[in-house]
Amino acid sequence: MHNVQYGTGTPILILHGFCVDHRFLLALDPAFAAEGQWRRVYIDLPGMGGSHAGPEIESADAVAKAVVEFARDTFQNEKFAIFGSSFGGMIARHLAAEFGEQILGLALLCPVAVAEPSDRALPPKTVLQADPRLLESLDAEDARDYAETAVIQSPENWSRFRTAVLPGLRAFDQEVVSRIINKYSLTVEPESVSASFQRPTLIISGRQDNVVGFEDQIALSASYPRSTIAVLDNAGHNAHLDQPEMVNSLIREWLARVECDKSSECG
Repeated sequence: MHNVQYGTGTPILILHGFCVDHRFLLALDPAFAAEGQWRRVYIDLPGMGGSHAGPEIESADAVAKAVVEFARDTFQNEKFAIFGSSFGGMIARHLAAEFGEQILGLALLCPVAVAEPSDRALPPKTVLQADPRLLESLDAEDARDYAETAVIQSPENWSRFRTAVLPGLRAFDQEVVSRIINKYSLTVEPESVSASFQRPTLIISGRQDNVVGFEDQIALSASYPRSTIAVLDNAGHNAHLDQPEMVNSLIREWLARVECDKSSECG
């Protein structure tokens, strides 16, 4: 499984969403590096980015199994934290249940809380700031992909999207992704297999996220009694691109809580 690593110290496994790759979250690296000593491990999920996938990768369960095996091989018995975005957030929830006390903290950015799209509570598609001139200036395919999720359309927002999202969108294996889509739900909901997760948790949602929504994420927080829940206005499914300062601040606060838990010196 392709991965890139930065820094030294306590590991944090960072999981991107569907049809993108690790570059989707690299803009958050300064926030991860700001609190304590963290070894940031960014992976490309199977069939995405630089991670090839064989026929065994045919479901979300298979992706989860591959990530569990990567984590076991990489971290052994070392404790680590997890950060997951969108589909990667669903996989992160699986890892938290699978590894239990080995997980120091869990952060979810616009996570999949309900796998079946038709069962999700979704707000209507909303564009709070439209920029038709910008869209007209872009390549037709780029404009279509950008307009699909962009709540705030601006040259600055487009620049962030172009750097974070487009590389993965142009690199994923369509055959593998099609197999996963057909079995997108985990067989077992992670929260049903273990007691409530008792470590510092962060759940960030976009108020205008019409891909996974925000109401299901609020409901999900009941299984995470130490969770901070933030629903950000002016933010869609790519909330860290729409509200970078807010998301970075929330990540730093979460990491500070995880550090506090590690040292048992809260106060």
